[in-house]
Amino acid sequence: MIEAAAAPRPFKIPESVLVVIHSADLQVLLIERADHPGFWQSVTGSKDAIDEPSAETAVREVAEETGIVVGSPAVPLANLRDWALRNLYEIYPVWRHRYAPGVTQNTEHVFGLRVPRDIPITLAPREHLNHVWLPWREAADRCFSPSNAEAVLQLPRFT
Repeated sequence: MIEAAAAPRPFKIPESVLVVIHSADLQVLLIERADHPGFWQSVTGSKDAIDEPSAETAVREVAEETGIVVGSPAVPLANLRDWALRNLYEIYPVWRHRYAPGVTQNTEHVFGLRVPRDIPITLAPREHLNHVWLPWREAADRCFSPSNAEAVLQLPRFT
């Protein structure tokens, strides 16, 4: 019996979200990438479909990467805020193979999410190794991505 080969993974859509998860006292949650230890970031992720609303992408990615359920009693949907900030950036060469040939730029939609500081965090082990809560300025300094650091620095404007 001949087994069918696995279908190739579809290319990523070059439109994503960045979600700055924070507490009321401006502590920011950062997560460490499993594929690049030492790279700390906020929750990020690409749309699953071109027409997927960015807020839905944000809710899905937060749940996948941290276990936080937006829309639950602990984290009402109103706590997710679209900051109406967009970053257009060059995709790092190490990750370009995930996109269609010739795609070199991504548009990132920035959100903030206020959560209780003691909310349990459950990381996706294939994606992230550790998490840490840091004061917002310290968190910005720890981010490996300039657009992520800039988003964290904007936090006081949106709270």
